[in-house]
Amino acid sequence: MSEVNKLFTFHFPFFTKIFRLCALFSFFISAFSVSAEVNDTINHWGGQVMVNPCIVPTMDPQIKELVKKNGALTLSAQLRHVSMPADKDIYAQEFGFPTFYLGLNYNFYNHIKLYRDADGDIGMGKPADYQSSLGNSLSIYAGFERAFFRNPKWEADYAFNIGLGVTDRKYDKDKQVDNLMISSNVQIYFGAAFHATYRFAKDWGLKGGIEFNHHSSGTLKRPNKGTNTFGPTIGIVYYPYYDELLKKEQYRQNIPFDKSKYWNVSANVGLCTIYEDWVQTQFKTPMDDPLFRTNDYKKYVVYTISADYMSRYARRWASGAGIDIYYLSYMNHVRDLDRLNGYHKHHSPISVGISGKHDVFYHNLSLSMSLGVYVFRQSGHKAKEVEQPFYETIGVKYHFPKLNGLALGAYVRAHALKADHTGLSVSCPIYINK
Repeated sequence: MSEVNKLFTFHFPFFTKIFRLCALFSFFISAFSVSAEVNDTINHWGGQVMVNPCIVPTMDPQIKELVKKNGALTLSAQLRHVSMPADKDIYAQEFGFPTFYLGLNYNFYNHIKLYRDADGDIGMGKPADYQSSLGNSLSIYAGFERAFFRNPKWEADYAFNIGLGVTDRKYDKDKQVDNLMISSNVQIYFGAAFHATYRFAKDWGLKGGIEFNHHSSGTLKRPNKGTNTFGPTIGIVYYPYYDELLKKEQYRQNIPFDKSKYWNVSANVGLCTIYEDWVQTQFKTPMDDPLFRTNDYKKYVVYTISADYMSRYARRWASGAGIDIYYLSYMNHVRDLDRLNGYHKHHSPISVGISGKHDVFYHNLSLSMSLGVYVFRQSGHKAKEVEQPFYETIGVKYHFPKLNGLALGAYVRAHALKADHTGLSVSCPIYINK
């Protein structure tokens, strides 16, 4: 079979499920399109198709050792919606009339081959007599694209995607033993891109740029190296509303914003599998043990309480700092594993950190980001390999105005961009002045 044919290999039982998802998505898009035609006096709707040849970056020495054959391709299609200057949406105005969209990516990752050599770290096992493969996958997502430059012929933007990925191949100790990147059929998907678009016709643009895509289980499953791809992207965008976007000065609003300061108190509950279990079963368990190279790991709960002093100094932004207190339900298990392996470290289920916070608001939605440093954390021996003295959090929230801004959200917390746990949050602002 040629290399091109291998790249486009399909797995039909899996793609029967994918077809159903696509049919549902197509129906959803059709419903939106009909609604747009009926209700919009100005066409707010557009579309886009792109192709993204890409590779798995191999700066990480472990990934470099693992990837034996690189190169992939992603095809994407999007249904896009823009608020117009005539709509007089103050949030849209302040963001430069951004685009929101629903998208589908089909990722031809079947060409990427993975293999651990005999001289690599394979623990008590033996090298496989085959190469593992990532397999093809589908990503379904919502996205936000903001143009930071726009004139009658050219537009430049940055974009973010978040959603779910579905694949037919994952880690399996018998069939995909060296696929250490993906351990679940369903993954969390995140994408980011920079683009430039040349408007070659009234309603059409030629778009190019660079794109990064990430799929992982968010530590809900192991192994969890995740799949990162990076490469150029090119395609066609249909935007019949473009002339209207150039009329922003005709409809500019000057609406004062009342600044406020508040305490944001939040309670989070997260889930994770732990690195120590992975190391124990991959490298320190004999081949005749049922747990040898398993991918069935217990999930542990992580509880967090945070109190942040925030300043909403602009309609779009709020910034501040606060304290984060964690309770790690797995710490007794980590202590037992450390003692089993001859390590006598300090272990505490309580961790404390201080962090800077920044929220970006768009109506009742917000994107929350933080960067913190631990002032107290005793999490055992192996934590040194995967944890740093600092941590990062990113999440999305929906705020309920009738409940005084009470918000529900989802987030991922990480150490040096490596996921620690994934969870849900509830938060409530306590206003000092408003």
